[in-house]
Order: sequence, then C-alpha cells, then structure tokens
Amino acid sequence: MKSAIKLYTINKVKELRIKHEMSLRYFADCLNISHSYIHCIEDPTSDKAYNLDHLNEIAKLFRCPLWELIPQNPL
Repeated sequence: MKSAIKLYTINKVKELRIKHEMSLRYFADCLNISHSYIHCIEDPTSDKAYNLDHLNEIAKLFRCPLWELIPQNPL
C-alpha cells in the first residue's frame, strides 16, 4: 500500500501529464521508463512509486520546480 505522500506525488504527476496531454506511453518514453512501470505507479493498489531521480526528470520535463510535485506541508 502506498503512503499518503507517495499518492499525493503520483496524483500530482498524473495531473500534469494529463494537463500536458501526454499519453502514458509518450510520458514513459520521455523518462526512459517502460510504460508498464508507469502504469503500475499510477495504480493505487501497486506498491511502485516515483523515486527522487524520477521526480527530478519529471520536473525537467514539465519545466517546473521539484517542490511543485510534492506537498508543501507534511502529510
């Protein structure tokens, strides 16, 4: 089961992915990650989550600061 902070971060990334009209496959290709792995990350029942390296690459991709991907206050 994913923690609250992991769910927050995953949902924030998914929101940005959808906002930028990126398919899951295209997003995965941009990050050099398999689309099945991204699918597992976005599945709330899976234990997979983004790590800090992923988040750094995602911030570069969306041209946003890292703090935009994580909650500003502890959960």
